[in-house]
Amino acid sequence: MNNKQQIQQMLSVYFIAGTQDCLHLSGDPAQNLLEILKQALQAGITCFQFRDKGKHSLAHLPEQQKQLARQCLALCRQYQVPFIVNDNVALAVEIGADGVHVGQSDMAIQQVLEKTQHKLILGLSTNNLDQVLAAQQQGEIDYIGVGPIFPTGSKADHSAVLGVEFLEKLKDYALSKPFVVIGGINQYNAHTLKQAGADGVAVISAITQAENIQTAVKKLKE
Repeated sequence: MNNKQQIQQMLSVYFIAGTQDCLHLSGDPAQNLLEILKQALQAGITCFQFRDKGKHSLAHLPEQQKQLARQCLALCRQYQVPFIVNDNVALAVEIGADGVHVGQSDMAIQQVLEKTQHKLILGLSTNNLDQVLAAQQQGEIDYIGVGPIFPTGSKADHSAVLGVEFLEKLKDYALSKPFVVIGGINQYNAHTLKQAGADGVAVISAITQAENIQTAVKKLKE
């Protein structure tokens, strides 16, 4: 899957979620996540990242978390959509995920490559121009996450907001790697970001809290 065109297609509507993103709904957060994911897959998301992190997630119950990850993976397989694991490289390898996504302060890229034997799709988060340009130089990275573009409530300790202007500035550097933008993105601003050069949009609450997931995904795709 690692050629550039396929990665670009994969990034179009990139859904990220874990149990901590389903707490606004009544009932079991794990079941709610599976139901939301199923609807999102039916609606046409192009990638799913399992990001189950923080005190309100299943991080303290690793076996339950692994079981949920396997269930999410099975759903993605059913719809032939790539399944990426956030940060937890060991989990990604164990369950046979399609890829892994790491942040600047997570495991070093070289270590990730060793643990995955260079077999998985690899994404890296970047929060400023220096990080984007450094990621460009690392041949093994398949795509870059750029953000936060707008203020977001999904991550308490996020970096400084970059804004749409940042994407306009990136055009001057003629990036060779596909990139997906994240942070405060919804069905109303996604089109603007794609016009500004992003290969895709990564969203959490735009889908987990959507009144109608089908409509939300359709608008994110436009």
